[in-house]
Amino acid sequence: MASGRAIVRPRPYGPAELEEDLEALQRRYPELQRQPAGASVMGKRLELLRIGRGHRHVHLNASFHANEWITSLALMRWVEELLEQRSAGRDPADGLSLWLLPMVNPDGVELALGGLPEGHPYGRQLLEWNGGSADFSGWKANIRGVDLNDQFPAHWEEERRRRGQEGPGPRDYPGESPLSEPEARAAAALTERESFDVVAALHTQGEEIYWNYRGLEPACARGMAECLALAAGYAAVELADSDAGYKDWFIQRFRRPGFTIELGWGVNPLPLEQQEDILARLRPLLEELLRLAREDQA
Repeated sequence: MASGRAIVRPRPYGPAELEEDLEALQRRYPELQRQPAGASVMGKRLELLRIGRGHRHVHLNASFHANEWITSLALMRWVEELLEQRSAGRDPADGLSLWLLPMVNPDGVELALGGLPEGHPYGRQLLEWNGGSADFSGWKANIRGVDLNDQFPAHWEEERRRRGQEGPGPRDYPGESPLSEPEARAAAALTERESFDVVAALHTQGEEIYWNYRGLEPACARGMAECLALAAGYAAVELADSDAGYKDWFIQRFRRPGFTIELGWGVNPLPLEQQEDILARLRPLLEELLRLAREDQA
């Protein structure tokens, strides 16, 4: 990079690494705006980044699911590259305001990466919810065993019946009610406040792009998804029998384009060795998303 060594380096990526990188990025790129969007169950700050002051508002988020922490790493590497391009006079985000939640579920990510520390306030429950296993690498939920991407008020009751998960666990428990968890509430409140023109949630895995929700998506959504898929070498998939996700709620609430982007291929958690390929496909995908948003396709 023209400004020096890359700050965001490939490594297991949790809230401590995110904090370290954000401090360094702000020193190098003072234009990067950083504020809290809320706090997690354990009180960790939910980092909200803003780049640009354009009239079209685009939102990207990552790590709704704990064992998908590699999405946060990929997004932050892309953010650094974008900031470098802007400092060099080339701005793919010209005319846009980018809002980013790079780690929606920091408590869960920390658990998935580091396991259960001694004296953790949820220690006994977490071991019970994890079937007695101390291996939390496959944990998707937040620290209370709630799947944050099943938390949104978009046919939530149907999703809960479909999941059939009656209590907290590593995955698929939608909680006691929609938006019961502070992380999901923070994402919803931010979206309500800023009324984004287009959103994309980064997940793993499958190299697919989901773009529809119960016929409520705008007419342009399919074409946009096909453009994104072409840019990344992914597949644009019309999804059925899925409710209560962030993308679902956004489409239902605003009737604007929303996408779930499944990065990489394999079994979660994806190995760090996939990071370079994930980023290589994510770059053109997000550049295409910014182009479509800037051209008012949404």
